[in-house]
Amino acid sequence: MAMSDEQAVEALKRAQDALRDGLFDKALEQADAILAARPEDADALYVAAVACRYANRWEEAKSFLARLHAVSPEFGRAWQEAGHLARAQGRVEEALSAYARACQFNPALEASWRAQMELFSATGRPTEAAAARAQAERLVLLPRELLAVTNHLHEGRLLRAEEICRHFLQRNPKHVEAMRLLADIGMRLGVLDDAEFLLESAVAFEPDNIQVRLDYIEALRKRQKFEAARKQAEALHARDPENPLFQSHLAIETMQTGDYERAFELFDAVLARLPHDPATLTSKGHALKTTGRQDEAVASYRAAYSAKPDHGDAWYSLANLKTYRFSEDEIAAMHEQAERPDLAFMDRVHLSFALGKAHEDRREYGESFRFYEQGNALKRRQTRYDADRMSTELMSQTEWCTAELFEQHRGQGHGAPDPIFIVGLPRAGSTLLEQILASHSQVDGTLELPNILALAHRLRGRKAGKSNYPQVLHDLTGEQLAQMGRDYVENTRIHRKGAPFFIDKMPNNFRHIGLIRLILPNAKIIDARRAPLDCCFSCFKQLFAEGQEFTYGLHEIGRYYADYVALMAHWDEVLPGTVLRVNHEDVLDDLEGRVRRMLEFLGLPFEQACMDFHRTERAVRTASSEQVRQPISRAGQDAWKPYEPWLGELRDALGPNLS
Repeated sequence: MAMSDEQAVEALKRAQDALRDGLFDKALEQADAILAARPEDADALYVAAVACRYANRWEEAKSFLARLHAVSPEFGRAWQEAGHLARAQGRVEEALSAYARACQFNPALEASWRAQMELFSATGRPTEAAAARAQAERLVLLPRELLAVTNHLHEGRLLRAEEICRHFLQRNPKHVEAMRLLADIGMRLGVLDDAEFLLESAVAFEPDNIQVRLDYIEALRKRQKFEAARKQAEALHARDPENPLFQSHLAIETMQTGDYERAFELFDAVLARLPHDPATLTSKGHALKTTGRQDEAVASYRAAYSAKPDHGDAWYSLANLKTYRFSEDEIAAMHEQAERPDLAFMDRVHLSFALGKAHEDRREYGESFRFYEQGNALKRRQTRYDADRMSTELMSQTEWCTAELFEQHRGQGHGAPDPIFIVGLPRAGSTLLEQILASHSQVDGTLELPNILALAHRLRGRKAGKSNYPQVLHDLTGEQLAQMGRDYVENTRIHRKGAPFFIDKMPNNFRHIGLIRLILPNAKIIDARRAPLDCCFSCFKQLFAEGQEFTYGLHEIGRYYADYVALMAHWDEVLPGTVLRVNHEDVLDDLEGRVRRMLEFLGLPFEQACMDFHRTERAVRTASSEQVRQPISRAGQDAWKPYEPWLGELRDALGPNLS
């Protein structure tokens, strides 16, 4: 039967009260009532599992936990409960594994640290016991508010975590751990400038706090301030040049600044001390791939999975080369790992996508789709993407970004013509367009720059549910718009190599073309578009490093594509001639014609190098890196057709956009 949100909250409170009072049957009864109406209610599943364990109904407890792990794979307290259950049944190693995962997903779980301490002590492992004890004691000393912040943060309640943390910092403005936690929240919310400022201040207060410094490096990298991140990593490395952790971080930051030879030296230094470290072998593989040394990248990835057969990142990295084909033995090894019940969450995700690609290459499309769907389902539960909320957000652009708005601000903004924005959906051919244009002597290729997204986020304001953006665009002055444009050009200069024009290839910028037009009226915008089924299914097969949460479900992808097409039609109406649409299929049919058309739109002379784009030597950091190093190919066209029996949900969501 149906149950309202209010009824579910009341039933859950009764279940929790019964659990505290030791009335386990009553607690289970209340949890069952919720689950009858809401089978995937994580809180009810958790209460049911705990009640069954206390009642010694262990098989039922295990069943509820299996359902809970499926619904919320990174719910720390669920893994803690799995540890308690295994410990109650005398399965020590299984308990330790579960407690370790609990602390990985929520490091504020003191009970899990203490349980590990006790089990390590009982099994003669004093070093591990001491480390667990130190973590438990650290939590005891943490202020109560910050313990609550950590719990909220790692259980996905970011706005509540932010609220408590800000109040605490108002009373304790120099508390470094509070600053670090608020910065973590900021990075998860995309408020990267605030996170950087907080961590910069925290480093000043406690320069010897290694964790704060590592977090600061991450924030700088996310803001793509690669030189600054490298400087911080150099400072850590100088403290202890033989420390593999510091060597590894410096290698990554050095790679981001384009100094790949130094990065390889550092990776090799780590591997000299830790020759079978799978994370380092995988990172080195990424660097080799980025610089076009594919055979060496393959060897590094293979060494990583040989060292740790369940290291899903290495398997997926091979699949993500797009041109790699798995052997029979490799496929069998992946299946063996995927069938392990104790496989870590992200390893299972990586292996699912890798097996999807492996079976696709063998034309075993039913098995391929099964694994692609499994990987996407796991990611969908992790991200909790809301298609309705995204549709509302995109519709607000059409509501507020009107022809009158652009007329109101005509002649304002910063006049620099330097930026070339390539927008659209991922996997729509944008990397190919970037490679073509970046082969021109007057154009620098850069990255998927976060600057426009960060500016839009700042314009929203900080109050949950009360976004000021995009309506705030009506209130901005000409000087404010010009300053935003100047800031964008200045802040992105670090990625340029001296050419008069540069490319920003962040696909999600299509959501903010109104903002771009207002602050940079002379910027050029190219919409990279691909046939809907090809584009959407290619997204479904791709595991993205971060962001792009809409890609983890066929319905969600179809909705997003339809919303994208509608919003681009709006920009065409209110900003006629501003956006050049380049269809991927047209590029395949007539490369020279489309190259000339793009260069004419940009006001650039034709150069043969744009036709010979696959010969251009530059670092390419997207999933298409190997494909754009080859001549034009139709290999990805109509790749969805063998999967047609399973794509009904996608077709329905695309609706009239299919044609």
